[in-house]
Amino acid sequence: MGGLACYILRMSIHPSAIIDPSAKLGKDVNIGPYCVVGAEVVLGDRVRLHAHVVVDGKTTIGEDTEIFPFASIGTAPQDLKFHGEPSTLTIGKRNKIREHVTMNPGTEGGGMTTVVGDDCLFMMGAHVAHDCQVGNRVILANNATLAGHVHVGDHAIIGGLSAVHQFVRIGHHAMIGGMSGIENDVIPYGQATGKRAHLVGLNLIGLKRRGFSREEIQNMRAAFDQLFLQSGTFAARLENLANSHPETSAVTEIVSFLRADSSRAVCLPEQAA
Repeated sequence: MGGLACYILRMSIHPSAIIDPSAKLGKDVNIGPYCVVGAEVVLGDRVRLHAHVVVDGKTTIGEDTEIFPFASIGTAPQDLKFHGEPSTLTIGKRNKIREHVTMNPGTEGGGMTTVVGDDCLFMMGAHVAHDCQVGNRVILANNATLAGHVHVGDHAIIGGLSAVHQFVRIGHHAMIGGMSGIENDVIPYGQATGKRAHLVGLNLIGLKRRGFSREEIQNMRAAFDQLFLQSGTFAARLENLANSHPETSAVTEIVSFLRADSSRAVCLPEQAA
């Protein structure tokens, strides 16, 4: 038996699936009933599409990613300024993308690409809009939505039914409570919640689960108090924090996050807002 025939046999493609002949499929790909895969799609090794999944556009999906029924991946952005530019969606390895999840490629106004990292979980109905940049090991709970141009750091968790405003940044290890409206940037390691969300402290449970030491957590708590709960201008408090914790990596990350350019304000504790 020829090499091409052997290669095809290693894949499992249901006869009702519609696969464009130009699509590139890796080894041991599993494509279930009534799936549709477009011409410019690249599926890595061992990618699995359950029934009724649509993958279209210039979309690349990394190995061992699993996509559940009725997800729509790589279709045109929900942006009236989009005019068919050849933008891309890149999804990393070992992701779980559950039912009815939608992900859109980038646009000319946002860098032409949407990127999702590795080992993420997108629960039912989650949405990743155009030009988003999502890190590794991120969780979007049921019906959590990211508007366009949102950046989400590694290990962040977005609670169910939450909505993140366009151009907002969610820092590494941050936690967003369910049913929250996130209009402003959330610092790394922070926890935010509320209809118009405010910062409620650090994501202490998440930090403990991920092995941060007691000393590291104490340093972050002291930094949080210094930054948000003391008197003086925010700029002065930020400068004092940068000078008082020069060798603490987590605090340095928070300072760098706050000093970076952003079109959004910073999410603050309710009493400091």
